[in-house]
Amino acid sequence: MKSIREIYKIGKGPSSSHTMGPERAAQYFKAGHPEAEGFQVILYGSLSKTGVGHGTDRVLREVLSPLPTQIIFSEEALPASAHPNTMDFIAIAGGEETDRIRFASIGGGDIRIAGQADGKSEEVYIEHSFAEIADFCKWRYIHTLSDYVELNEGPEIWDFLMEVWQAMKNAIDEGLSKTGVLPGGLNVQRKAKYLYEQKPCNDEPGLVEFQKIAAYAYAVAEQNADNGTVVTAPTCGACGVLPAVLKYAQVTKGFSDEKICRALATAGIIGNLTKTNASISGAECGCQAEIGTACSMAAAALAELYEQNLDQVEYAAEVAMEHHLGLTCDPICGLVQIPCIERNAVAAMRAMNACNLSYFLTGSRNISYDMVCRAMKETGENLNHRFRETSEGGLAKLYDRRNTRRRS
Repeated sequence: MKSIREIYKIGKGPSSSHTMGPERAAQYFKAGHPEAEGFQVILYGSLSKTGVGHGTDRVLREVLSPLPTQIIFSEEALPASAHPNTMDFIAIAGGEETDRIRFASIGGGDIRIAGQADGKSEEVYIEHSFAEIADFCKWRYIHTLSDYVELNEGPEIWDFLMEVWQAMKNAIDEGLSKTGVLPGGLNVQRKAKYLYEQKPCNDEPGLVEFQKIAAYAYAVAEQNADNGTVVTAPTCGACGVLPAVLKYAQVTKGFSDEKICRALATAGIIGNLTKTNASISGAECGCQAEIGTACSMAAAALAELYEQNLDQVEYAAEVAMEHHLGLTCDPICGLVQIPCIERNAVAAMRAMNACNLSYFLTGSRNISYDMVCRAMKETGENLNHRFRETSEGGLAKLYDRRNTRRRS
């Protein structure tokens, strides 16, 4: 597996697949064609269906400027073997096509270039499943996934994760300070600040916990929807889950930033395993790949913070993913707002519950994380394409943007 640095990317929202990935592809293609007099980009699949709502065309023109760039939203069906986030970049000089390269935006801001091996970064981890990691750790008397990460990545990983944590906290703080309407035309009001400042009746503990965690998740997800700076965890669309639970744990339990970074390391391994063995792309496997993975990462991170053993960490991650299986990706108008923002808050609470279950019931479990990860991939591959970030089914189909009423 690659470094967990590949899971956490600091950048602008609203979508790692639809903005960060195409941005990287455009930078790569532009750098390789200094002779070009113009560009053409053909978007296919999910990039074509929801590219406008996600800002794909905007970011492509920004990167490829000042040269003229034509964006084509193709209706052409992709072959079954192609990733649903596929795009062709074409260089033009003298009025003719001089070169063409096909890219796929595979989730989390990463891209795949046709005809090339995936990525330039080296393999950092020999193990490719939780079972292999657990066996290695037991053989080497390693008791936590964070120690396993340090062994493989070196102590310098902590500086990187501290930078990630600071960016996450900044996103929460900025999100909690802002009000107004999110861009895109849905007239979605920012709710994080309002939610955070409410006073629950009788200060009921469970309600207070929900309020704070939800407010943190809303804050980050709203920053993402407003093209603010967030951290993929593992994607932009699911970026609010992990920061929310870690911020709440730090505020209520007093965990140091260093301890939080160890939780981020554990979460990174879970995200890495899912990306390696299944997918973190909503266009490929539905929202279970994004929110489900984020929930698993958050649950495992909490288990690390509360000093649960490896079996409990695995169970927390497994429970979190298992109860997101089949979750569709149907963003209204292609915007990362409805139902995406609410899902971050709900998944953050589910992560808390999954961690609590792992504390009590680990010895009774029957399902491994590796198994539920494979099930998620199979489920996602069999989802109808309308429910994989195309905005052609579910809520996206039923919502009437013109009069903001549900279609009957």
